[in-house]
Amino acid sequence: MGGQACVSYGAAEFSRDVDLLLLADGANLSRLETALADLGAEPVAVPSLDLAALQRGHAIHFRCQAAEGIRLDLMSVLRGVSPFPELWARRTTLLLDGEPIELLALPDLVEAKKTQRDKDWPMIRRLVEASYFGNRDSPTPELVAFWMEQLRTPELLIEVAGQQPDSARRSERPAVRAALMGDLAAIDQALVEEQAKVREQDRAYWAPLRAELERLRRAR
Repeated sequence: MGGQACVSYGAAEFSRDVDLLLLADGANLSRLETALADLGAEPVAVPSLDLAALQRGHAIHFRCQAAEGIRLDLMSVLRGVSPFPELWARRTTLLLDGEPIELLALPDLVEAKKTQRDKDWPMIRRLVEASYFGNRDSPTPELVAFWMEQLRTPELLIEVAGQQPDSARRSERPAVRAALMGDLAAIDQALVEEQAKVREQDRAYWAPLRAELERLRRAR
């Protein structure tokens, strides 16, 4: 669900860690503990591996000594993203050396990247651009709707709105309405305001979780 998934979708990102979303239930946690032992995984910080912590939205961090020290970050709940069973049902499956690799579907990955971190917003832009350039010659209604709601490149928003004016007129996104008028400055402003709103939502979401982490650090 992180940088490795972005690479797989054609939006290159250098990443030293692997971010995984997992189903948080007792049986799955037991299997996970076996896999972590095989990897020589050591906890990096609080909280420790705990079902309740995962279900509350915390990330659990490990360093895998049997895998060149790669860092492994685990979560089971993402802000603004559907519950795990829904994500699993619409996942993307790739084969790597004959082994299946399950990725968040691209629309879900884009939503998961909408955080308060500066580095995530250029990645969202690249992910949606890659989708557009790879599929614009044979767009489906689902892809058009995705581009209309997620493109962050003003010129491409104008292009899509011009090609799909009926869909653009139905959109409630301010950036799309500005794109219909071909107003680059208005699109830029709408995108700035859109990003600021989402980043504030992310800060508010993480505030109580960070406070809990601080209490755990002090206790430790």
